[in-house]
Amino acid sequence: MNWLISIVIGGVIGWIASIIMKTNAQMGWLANIVVGIVGSLLGFWIAGVLGIVPAGGILRFVISVGGAVLLIFLLQKFDVLRKM
Repeated sequence: MNWLISIVIGGVIGWIASIIMKTNAQMGWLANIVVGIVGSLLGFWIAGVLGIVPAGGILRFVISVGGAVLLIFLLQKFDVLRKM
């Protein structure tokens, strides 16, 4: 059950990040899920390195979306999204 929740939330996070970065038309639902989950991991890793401890749900959400946006930005710079 936890995997299903992670997939759904990852999809929502990836979808929001793709709307922010204006790549929504290029990305499908599977790419949104992958970007959401990996971007969340990236965001929490960076927050940990910076010493930020997300205590509330809103801060966790912002860190997850920020990580997904950063991941999309990096993928655009390496021209990976064009191949998806």
